[in-house]
Amino acid sequence: MPPRPRIKPISLSRSRLYRRSRRLWMSPRLWRPRLVFWLGALAIGLVSVGFAKAADAAQHLFRSILGEDGAWLPLCLLLTPLGFALSSWLALRFFPGSQGSGIPQAIAARHFHDDADRRPFLSLRLAFGKVLLTILGLGVGASIGREGPTVQVGASLMLQAARIGNMAQARGLILAGSAAGIAAAFNTPLAGIVFAIEEMGRAYEARTNGLVLSAVIVAGLAALGLLGNYTYFGEANAHATTLRDWFAVLVCGVGGGALGAGFSLCALRLTRRIRRFVSPDPLRRTVMLAAACGLGVALIGLLSDGQTFGTGYEQARSAVEGSALSPFFFAEKLLASLFSMISGIPGGIFAPSLSVGAGFGSAVGQLLGMGVGLAAILGMAGYFAGVVQAPMTAFVIILEMTGGNGNVIPLMLSAMLGYGTARVISPEPLYHGLSRLFIADALRRKRAENQYAGDASQIGASNA
Repeated sequence: MPPRPRIKPISLSRSRLYRRSRRLWMSPRLWRPRLVFWLGALAIGLVSVGFAKAADAAQHLFRSILGEDGAWLPLCLLLTPLGFALSSWLALRFFPGSQGSGIPQAIAARHFHDDADRRPFLSLRLAFGKVLLTILGLGVGASIGREGPTVQVGASLMLQAARIGNMAQARGLILAGSAAGIAAAFNTPLAGIVFAIEEMGRAYEARTNGLVLSAVIVAGLAALGLLGNYTYFGEANAHATTLRDWFAVLVCGVGGGALGAGFSLCALRLTRRIRRFVSPDPLRRTVMLAAACGLGVALIGLLSDGQTFGTGYEQARSAVEGSALSPFFFAEKLLASLFSMISGIPGGIFAPSLSVGAGFGSAVGQLLGMGVGLAAILGMAGYFAGVVQAPMTAFVIILEMTGGNGNVIPLMLSAMLGYGTARVISPEPLYHGLSRLFIADALRRKRAENQYAGDASQIGASNA
């Protein structure tokens, strides 16, 4: 047989390889989307820090108006309902889509493929309105938080970066912006990642790993550079060592999960009924309802000596650090948070839910005669897992916010018990149940627009 011809390997010279890699790495088409993405993540971190400082200032202003000693506390019966009504009117009139937490809107936006369909949920206009009206709500005593709104703001900023940088992975970028918002709001980078996987993207895509990690890192670095490294609720020094402590894990997990599920179930059912109630005259009825809810929040605040106003951060921190709260604080805070949520004003439930959980844990700790600090973080894990039905997010976020590294197993167990109990009582997760309402509204609006366009074309054809 004749010898086979030798095939010479195709080789590129070192200089040609260098020139090709240089052209690739120096290509504006490659670097522009990345730079825009990093700038978007940096903007999320900066906005989150500014939002946090403004929210704290608004709460301080409200407390100063009422007086540090509560001398002017009855003034809340006028100020809080009027503030709720104003916030509701501004949201409906100028920033439709900014109502509520903001997390359901971000979840709903991921279900749509067209950019035009996402704009009613995520835009720079909505982000501005969300920040402004959440600050207004905190300035009049609403039992709301800024962390859920930061998710909508982060997703809006990242989606805008996608438009500028002409990036195609819009759904992944919404996920990344949401995770960066949580990470920067709480100084909890791990919780931001877990939240993106467990709560925001129940159908998580592995290819979004890099986007989520990069956004969390850049936004977290921006927040760290401005605020430094800190634990949101202070340091939890107590550890589960005795049989009584482990019994508290069971009580806080099951009891907190039941409370959280009850809150979630009431919020979903009341929200659906309220939507039917306001549909004949949306603006007037929504504003009246918000004022009535504001009056309810004010009355609860008056009965609790002002303890239920705002995020509840100070009360939760004091419980985590070992100071007992009133045994009735968790029930009062839960009702104030429910009124604030169903009112429709912009504002989240993260911080108020953690405050309710800390109050419940404090009550359990006093009842069992154990350390309040440990019981508080166990109550936070059980209740929060019951509300959002995301147990991994619950225990990771509390672990990072309290520095309770010695309580990993108790926190995990409390969160899992809370989640299991909540699933029995309320199978539908709160945020995803609310997101379906937004999706249904968007689909109805799109069908109406298509029908109107079809009728207009038929009329035009008949006239022709």
